[in-house]
Amino acid sequence: MSIEQPKQGQNEVQIADNIAGAEYTNFANIRHNQEEFQLVFANVMPPSGRVVSKLITTPAHFKRMISAMNENLKKYEEQYGMIKEIAGTDEREIGFKG
Repeated sequence: MSIEQPKQGQNEVQIADNIAGAEYTNFANIRHNQEEFQLVFANVMPPSGRVVSKLITTPAHFKRMISAMNENLKKYEEQYGMIKEIAGTDEREIGFKG
């Protein structure tokens, strides 16, 4: 059995040992200043919640992330159909409103 080497022009990405796996999130808080975007993801189940991840990134990278998410959402809806949004939710509110 051989170990495949990264092809020229490709980067090797390694996952840190302290990242156990994926976390479920149903709440996001997104803030920004001139230099960075700050994203906080949490799992909220009233009467409590738990922050599961915090990300800080540049405005340019945040814009690329939004573009990639929009592209994947389009592909998802083409394959599985339109995602139905819950009526009466505030578009500014992401996640559970307690």
